[in-house]
Amino acid sequence: MSAPRAVSYLGTLLRRGAPAMAGVTGGLDDEVADPAPASPLRRMRRMAGPVDLAAPDNLLLRATRYVAMVPLIYRVLAVAGALAAFLADGHGGVGLVVAVAAVVIAWNAHGLRWLFRSAPFHSRGAVWLLVADVVVTVAADLVVAASVPGAAFATAMQVPGKQLLGGVALLTLALGLGYGLGLVVLSIPLAGVAWWLNSGVFNVKQAFAGLGTIAGVLVTATGALVLLGLGTRLALAYGIRHGREAERARQQRMLHDTVLQTLETMTLPGTGSSEHQLSELRRLARAQAMELRQTIESGTDGPSPLGEKLAALAAEMARDGLRAQLVMAELDADTLTEVRQVAIRDAAREALRNTLKHSGTDRVVVRAEERDGGVAVVIRDHGVGFDETDRPPGFGISESITARLAEAGGRARVESSPGSGTRVTLWMPR
Repeated sequence: MSAPRAVSYLGTLLRRGAPAMAGVTGGLDDEVADPAPASPLRRMRRMAGPVDLAAPDNLLLRATRYVAMVPLIYRVLAVAGALAAFLADGHGGVGLVVAVAAVVIAWNAHGLRWLFRSAPFHSRGAVWLLVADVVVTVAADLVVAASVPGAAFATAMQVPGKQLLGGVALLTLALGLGYGLGLVVLSIPLAGVAWWLNSGVFNVKQAFAGLGTIAGVLVTATGALVLLGLGTRLALAYGIRHGREAERARQQRMLHDTVLQTLETMTLPGTGSSEHQLSELRRLARAQAMELRQTIESGTDGPSPLGEKLAALAAEMARDGLRAQLVMAELDADTLTEVRQVAIRDAAREALRNTLKHSGTDRVVVRAEERDGGVAVVIRDHGVGFDETDRPPGFGISESITARLAEAGGRARVESSPGSGTRVTLWMPR
């Protein structure tokens, strides 16, 4: 069986309208989000290139319905404005024109309500609503044309005319260029019939009188569709690229905080007999294997209060030989989000690992308290300390502590001097 032929994203977008954006992530390659400078036309060609529609994204498919908001809101406002202009002229046939305007505005308001309803989205229902929308638009045009006097014809026809303009934009965005073009073509005989109903004469010139305006709306809606579709694809391509980079950084930090730290601990000089040291190495290896397996299988931590996270961290460090005294002030359980709690816990783990490797002491105090509109975790040891201008190798501050907190909106400060120990302050806003 031959492989399916790749289709153009831009062509699909023009044929199917906004729903084609449900497949926007299919067929993306690294060139689409390549940050290297490129000419606008070359970048647009990349965005408009092949797309894989085999697995559409249901969330994107549901989200595309909101493109209909703009034409619907336009029609509500424009029809009301056209009605006000008609009433200001003081022509006859006011009652029926007002009734048609009220029906049209109510119909568009119903469309907006349908867009924002909480019920599941069904594309078949949307198609039937669009068919009904065309029927309402044509009926409004014919009813107004047949009911107003000739002197009021031009002004009165602006009321259903705004509905027609919005309909062209609506069909183009929702179903594609072909459907919007179809309504433009339909508007030609519709204008001729409307003139005939009002005057009794079919005037070919009048049938084409408003074609330029309607064609302009078609071009504008098509441009909006293209810009929206290509912009969405570019934004998602950048999001995927940055997501991969963030995941890669997260995995590197995880390996740094687990496997690498354990390996470095294993290289530290041991005490006791060779048999005791071998037993200790095996214990560290088993503990690391269990932690790594749990990370792989669970992926993320379950929600738990910050105090429990820090207590579990203290127990983890105790297994490695560092006795951490945990001092917890009374914290509101909802003070920090789960993401920020995990960030501050992981930064604290790195600080404790540094204490274990560099401080020359096996005791440390960890204090958590509310401070300056957030939560501060202070790790204090009375070890050998270091000169801050000559930080020891492997003391992971910039990448492992500061960067981790910065991603969640926090900050870190390290204070140390030779012979006076080290204080690491981790702070995270509410």
